[in-house]
Amino acid sequence: MKRKLAISVLILAILISLYFILFPHKRRFNLQPPFSVTLTDGGKFFPVFTSAQTVSDFLGEQKISIAEKDYIFPALDAKIFPGENIFIRRAIPVKIAADGGKIEVDTLGTTVRDAVNEASITLSHADKISPELDSLLQPDLDIVVTRINFEEISVEEDILFETVEKEDSAVMWRKRETKQKGENGTREKTYKITYTNGKETSRTLLGSKITKQPTSQIEVVGTKIVVGKTQTGDATWYVNGSDMTCASLDFPFGTYLRVTNKSNGKSVIVQVNDSGPYGKGRVIDLNKKAFQKIAGIGAGVVKVKVEEILN
Repeated sequence: MKRKLAISVLILAILISLYFILFPHKRRFNLQPPFSVTLTDGGKFFPVFTSAQTVSDFLGEQKISIAEKDYIFPALDAKIFPGENIFIRRAIPVKIAADGGKIEVDTLGTTVRDAVNEASITLSHADKISPELDSLLQPDLDIVVTRINFEEISVEEDILFETVEKEDSAVMWRKRETKQKGENGTREKTYKITYTNGKETSRTLLGSKITKQPTSQIEVVGTKIVVGKTQTGDATWYVNGSDMTCASLDFPFGTYLRVTNKSNGKSVIVQVNDSGPYGKGRVIDLNKKAFQKIAGIGAGVVKVKVEEILN
């Protein structure tokens, strides 16, 4: 009887040993009461009672999912003990718009700076970012990087020449001659250009210098008058027209005449564009504007000398 009992005990021991060899993770399963651990998940603290032996068992027991880029400590295969702190940091999904594209990042960082660094985006001192680098991350945050670049360029601009008119008594009246041909000069301007995401957004003038002086064009205007037919008599005026014109019966249309007020010596040059006057003793009828050059309108009729200007 004693022999049979000893054989039974031996067989039971062998079976228990085989069970724990085949199922090592069950070695302490339900052999100890639940104990307390602290879970920190996404910044929130939870006291939890568990009978799990490893971190992986604990997550399964608590139905806690871990994403690929989430961080957990201790490691999944680590054993846990009463009073253990299990820490989970969730990866935060953010989107970064930069350089014409959009990068999606699941980051374990806490600030915009962390996400930008993780995306391997290099910022220059002038670049702008929104939100600011030290802003805290939030899920699905949109981060925008604005590239700011500067360039200095030099541009040549023309300086237009001036035209100077000079009278010349040796040149016939109304004739014009070019004594000196004008040439444009050049001015070099230096600008600082600001580019925002590759497009010019501002241009600031840094300096300007003349690299070539312009040459003025000199135009000679003739003042020499050769007189042809001459007559004297009365001059009257009429209202029509605003040009320096006159009416004459003795000179053809288009003829230029110099009319001189005999009482004050004032002269005006007019062009014949009408016929008249028809009053006795009258030799010319001046446009009101022309008449005012040699006499007051109230005079009505003045004694004049009329000279034909030859071309």
